[in-house]
Amino acid sequence: MRLGIFGGSFDPVHLGHLLLAESCREACELDKLWFVPAARSPHKQNIEPASDAARLEMLKLAIGGHDALDVSSVEIDRGGISYTVDTLTEIHEREEDADLCFLMGADSLADFPTWREPKKICQLAKLCIVSRPNSPRIDLAVLSPWLNQQSSEKTQPTIVAMPQLDISSSDIRQRVSTGRSIRYRTTRAVEKYIETQGIYRRKSLNRPSQ
Repeated sequence: MRLGIFGGSFDPVHLGHLLLAESCREACELDKLWFVPAARSPHKQNIEPASDAARLEMLKLAIGGHDALDVSSVEIDRGGISYTVDTLTEIHEREEDADLCFLMGADSLADFPTWREPKKICQLAKLCIVSRPNSPRIDLAVLSPWLNQQSSEKTQPTIVAMPQLDISSSDIRQRVSTGRSIRYRTTRAVEKYIETQGIYRRKSLNRPSQ
């Protein structure tokens, strides 16, 4: 089985996440793709995310009906700061027969040498690097210390081009907090969940009318 791993805060999941996942699923010929929400991102430790339960539920609502997509709570269950190498190690131990493919944006590639144990990440999973129209130029030389250029195609990174979709979780949170529409930025099911649960709303917007 070829299993894709897509990590992130997903706070909330939006259409850009879904398009990225589907683009990589097709390009890398993945049998399954797991969304893996972080317990605490090492790059966003100063941001308090929506609850773990809410982020998991929104993901499940967003991918409902797609048999190849699933949600894994492996990082949330482990708790603490979520490091990619720990997650891939755990999934590799659980899914011994799976060939792992780790999804990452082109903007993250330049920082990859600063990640925890980049060599082991490359040993555990094939990298699927997503390039958008406004992404920085992809320089695979960054990976040269950990990838043998003569190794099999199975271990070489795949570059996936996807359309530009200017949507972000931070913009959605800001829109909700100020009472603006998020229609067509995420799925209708996620939009309604955010509305009914009162997620991301300012306290002043939650007060009952006098």
